[in-house]
Amino acid sequence: MDSDNLTKQIDEVEALCSIYEDDFITESAESRCYSIRVKENNNEVLLSVTMPPDYPTLSPPKFEISAPWMSRKMKEDLHRGLDEVYLENIGESVIYQCVEKIRELLLSIKPPEVEKKKQIKPVEQEIDLTQLEINCPEIIHGEVIIDRKSSFQGHAAEVHSLDDINAVLAKLKQNKKILNATHNMYAYRIEKKASKGTTVLQDCDDDGETHAGGRMLHLLQILDQKNTLVVVSRWYGGIQLGPDRFRHINNATRQVIQQAGLLKK
Repeated sequence: MDSDNLTKQIDEVEALCSIYEDDFITESAESRCYSIRVKENNNEVLLSVTMPPDYPTLSPPKFEISAPWMSRKMKEDLHRGLDEVYLENIGESVIYQCVEKIRELLLSIKPPEVEKKKQIKPVEQEIDLTQLEINCPEIIHGEVIIDRKSSFQGHAAEVHSLDDINAVLAKLKQNKKILNATHNMYAYRIEKKASKGTTVLQDCDDDGETHAGGRMLHLLQILDQKNTLVVVSRWYGGIQLGPDRFRHINNATRQVIQQAGLLKK
C-alpha cells in the first residue's frame, strides 16, 4: 500500500468514526475491515466495508450488505446505487456517500403505521389557532440557500418557555411547504432564573438528518445564544451533498439568528 492511499484511508476512518460514533465498528484494523450500522424508519442495514490497498486512488472499497428484511431486487438495486456512487467519485473517498445513499433508501421506505397515522387527526389541528396567533412569538424566516437542487431555510424566534417552542413549531407546520420539507431540524437554548443564579434549558432534534440538530445546538452554544429557537428546513433535491449539507445548515442557522436580531455580539 502506498503512503498516499494509507493516509487517505486513515483520515477517512477517523472521520467515519467521528460521524457515526457507536454505529461505526472496526472489525479488523490490520485487514482494513469495518462495519457501519444504518437505521431509519425501524429498518436497519449493516454495511461491511473492506478497503483494498489501492483504495481510493485505483480501486473501490468492497461492500457487503446485511439486511434480512430486504428483497433480492432491493439489494441488487442498492448494490448498483453504491457502484454508481464510486463511479461518480473515482479516486475519492466514498464510504460516507455510500452510507448516506443507504440512509436515503431507508428514509424513502414508509413505515407500516404511516397509513394509520394519516387517519388520526394531527395534533396541531387540535390547537386553538386563535390562541396560537396571540401567544406564538414572532417568527423570522431566513434567506433560502440552494445547492444542487437542495434548499435550506432557517426560521428563528425568541422563546422563553417550552410553550413558546411548541407554539412556534406548530405555527411553522401550518405552512404546507415547511410541513412537507424533507427535514425540519431544530435546536434551542432558554435561560432560566433559579435561586442559585441561572440555568440553561437546551435541546435539539435531527428530524431524520443525523447529527444535524446536535451541530445546530453546538453552534448556539458557541455563540452563547439565550432564549433562541432555530429551525432549519431542508428540501432534498435528489443529489447527495455529503458533508456540504452540514455547512449549509450551520450557515442557515447563523444567518437567520442574525436577521432576527438575536445574534449575541
